[in-house]
Amino acid sequence: MHSPAKPKARVPLAAELDDAAGVAEPFPVVRWRDGATATAQVEVAREVPIAFEYNGISHAVMLATPDDLHDFALGFSLSEGIATREEFYAVEAHASAAGITLAIDIAAAAFMRLKSYRRTLAGRTGCGICGTESLDQVLRAMPDLSRRAITVTAAALARTYATLSAHQPLQHATGAAHAAVWCAPDGTILLAREDIGRHNALDKLIGALANARVETTQGFAMVTSRASVEMVQKSATAGMAMLAAVSAPTALGVQVAVDCGQTLIGFARGAGFNVYSHPQRVIG
Repeated sequence: MHSPAKPKARVPLAAELDDAAGVAEPFPVVRWRDGATATAQVEVAREVPIAFEYNGISHAVMLATPDDLHDFALGFSLSEGIATREEFYAVEAHASAAGITLAIDIAAAAFMRLKSYRRTLAGRTGCGICGTESLDQVLRAMPDLSRRAITVTAAALARTYATLSAHQPLQHATGAAHAAVWCAPDGTILLAREDIGRHNALDKLIGALANARVETTQGFAMVTSRASVEMVQKSATAGMAMLAAVSAPTALGVQVAVDCGQTLIGFARGAGFNVYSHPQRVIG
């Protein structure tokens, strides 16, 4: 009789990999202003294929900003329902001329579940459900968030938006990045992650929260993108009872938020915003 496998200790990603990869690179351009031209050098965001391998089996390839890779691996695994925090054992990053491979070690039970609904994602930037094999995989079961008692004031949402820009260095440098931030109920930004892909930024945030052992029962997330169904699903799977988006939600995103008990906010750009589901959590 075989004894159960023991969880492996996390293998830290090589710090030099993140440092060497960089998130932006200089590029010469011809700049037009009022009919006049001038040469200039600008920063361009890097877009790198990042492959996710679980227990040696390829699962997904995402185009992403090559930083916060451990957060990305853990957050993607959690938000896609592949593994719990306890079932996520280790990750190693391997760089090649083609991109970066994240070799992720998960528990046998999680790997068996993964194989039962395996899909291959060959996505564009942060593509959320490309390659999904069935409709059931798109609209997967969500946790019930309806009993989460968090409330947030309109002033708190405005405070988050007012300070959001200070947490977007890659966006300032390149103009090509989304951000996802986690906020205290008073609107203070506690954690932030950026990526060229909106799904990727949210996955990195979810991974960072899990790495820091931050409970998502109190607080809310804000993203600088639209709130599509994938964004709602990822945040709800991570236990976030409130998601605020700077842009609009989609109809399917709203429906999933209604069904799972998540408060979904759109056009959160200051004092004005729309609450699309479970408005009782937003107070004056």
